[in-house]
Amino acid sequence: MFRLLPLLLFASLSLLAGEHYARVEPWERVTLKAAASGTILEANTSLEGKMIDRARVIRIDDRIDRQELESARRSRELIAQTLELTRKMLPGLRESWKRQAGYFKRMSTLSTASQTQKDQAYQAMVSAENQYLSTKEKALNLEKSLLDLDNRIATLADRIAKKNVTLTNRYLYKLMVRAGEYATPGLPLAVVDDLSRAKLVLYLAPDELAPAREGGHLWIEGKKSDLAFSKIWRVTDEKYLSSYRAEIELPAGRYPFSSLVKVEIR
Repeated sequence: MFRLLPLLLFASLSLLAGEHYARVEPWERVTLKAAASGTILEANTSLEGKMIDRARVIRIDDRIDRQELESARRSRELIAQTLELTRKMLPGLRESWKRQAGYFKRMSTLSTASQTQKDQAYQAMVSAENQYLSTKEKALNLEKSLLDLDNRIATLADRIAKKNVTLTNRYLYKLMVRAGEYATPGLPLAVVDDLSRAKLVLYLAPDELAPAREGGHLWIEGKKSDLAFSKIWRVTDEKYLSSYRAEIELPAGRYPFSSLVKVEIR
């Protein structure tokens, strides 16, 4: 009991002095999850624990998607050609309709023209109008088909991209799947770190908030630092119920990742 007393006393003094020990953590750690289903064809475990400039680490079966994408792109080409031809027909059909309408207008005023001739002129005008409008409707339907295909192509391309997990300037901390497994949407695939920066996470006592927010100096490893708190939470932490989470942003390389450093607020 008496042996514990100096330790407890030291801990209390350290807390009052604003002393903390924090581990140097990656700036961001994310868990990548599957966005599409399929059999995992490739999971490059040899890249675990490495900084990756650019490489594919996971490939989910996308053969059917690629076939559908190729078919959709070919269909789009054919529909686009049909639409171009249809649009070229419209000016001539419109002109034919206008001429038939003019002919009917002149015919309808002629007293020498029989009713049969007038009816035939009217039918020719209506037929020309219907042909023009029908062709215009066809062009609009083709335009809609192109829009639908564009959406389909974009969806398939996005699905293919999501089935090929490529990392750029990231650290692959852990692969959570292996080749041969079946991925479903939401399945965790990999844990990835951003090592372009680092951070220290501290949990401040209530009486430390004021100096932390009002520009109290940070001393790291016993030396006055030019760093400052980048974030201080306004509510207590879910795990450490009486403390407030705070973060200090570190330039990459200032301290080794996972090292433990002493931080003081003075």
